[in-house]
Amino acid sequence: MANCEQTQGLSVLGHGKLVHEYFKDLYNYLKHSEHEHELELEWRLPKWIEDNKEFLLDNLLDFNTLKMYQIYHDCGKPYCLTIDSEEKRHFPDHANASADTWEKFSDNKQISYLIKHDMDIHLLKADGVPEFSNRKEAISLLLTGLSELHANASMFGGIGSTSFKIKWKNIDKRGRAIMKLLNNNL
Repeated sequence: MANCEQTQGLSVLGHGKLVHEYFKDLYNYLKHSEHEHELELEWRLPKWIEDNKEFLLDNLLDFNTLKMYQIYHDCGKPYCLTIDSEEKRHFPDHANASADTWEKFSDNKQISYLIKHDMDIHLLKADGVPEFSNRKEAISLLLTGLSELHANASMFGGIGSTSFKIKWKNIDKRGRAIMKLLNNNL
């Protein structure tokens, strides 16, 4: 992982650590917001984060499980790397490759599940929201997806870029739908 570049100048392992740093920043913000804890990294937070802080915290998996998942979520990328004729790097089916790789080194099925379903929030369509929301991992996958988006922002040209805004709009829309569905079921 340390020897495989995610993008120029950032290894797959470095990317995983950066995702966790973003998640940790968000987690501390949610946990200590009554003390006006400021975010340390650059964020564009959706309104549903502000409106559901306690609910989000109460529905996360344990922090250490999330840390291992976030750092190693792309551990299979070195095994599925392809480089096209324009020298662009691609990692086809990397979520499955990563879950398979994780299972070779650990019997932690919860982390394997998270790794395998890491891309779900990024690919989620409106008709899939009810099924996604029923998972005990839904909030953990949602907040990790938001952290991944921000950790990857520099690849898209920053949080002001059109590419970031498109991806952010999608995760914002799905987050609102998930929160609405979960809050109606309380």
